[in-house]
Amino acid sequence: MLAPTSRTDAPLPPTWAPVSEHSLREALGQFATGVTVVTAIDPQGVPVGLTVSSFNSVSLSPPLVLWSLGRASRALAAFQACSHYAVNVLSAQQLPWAMQFAARDIDRFAGVDITTGLTGTPLIGGTLATFECANRSQYPEGDHIIFVGEVLACHSSSQAAPLLYHRGKLLDHAGLGT
Repeated sequence: MLAPTSRTDAPLPPTWAPVSEHSLREALGQFATGVTVVTAIDPQGVPVGLTVSSFNSVSLSPPLVLWSLGRASRALAAFQACSHYAVNVLSAQQLPWAMQFAARDIDRFAGVDITTGLTGTPLIGGTLATFECANRSQYPEGDHIIFVGEVLACHSSSQAAPLLYHRGKLLDHAGLGT
């Protein structure tokens, strides 16, 4: 396996200023993404889950996907330790679940239609797609950990509109949201 590489040694032209966190966040907000809930079982056997918009495909062969989680997340240790997780792609009708899995100090799974996947991970019912993954590799980068999962099973449905994240807001199919 190749080690991650980075190119930070190239000098910038003298007229370039460092990118501010605010301007980077504003520019990245122009890119609409889908919304997912990543679920797993922690080492104590307790379900964990959180709302994530940093999901992407990596490879079709082998089947790999990635997502990232902030180093400050309370769920980080659980996801670093789990052997499997599921990425549940939410539909526009599941906006309340995105909010619920993003909230703190609540039972995030309360009232959510959950089944158990082939890998033992909790799967959310009625999603647009679900990817059951082996926790293949993790890469620390900046203030996040990048998780690469090998897709062991997946299913999809095209029966609903996607839930989107754009300009810092969750948007349902009508453009309404948080």
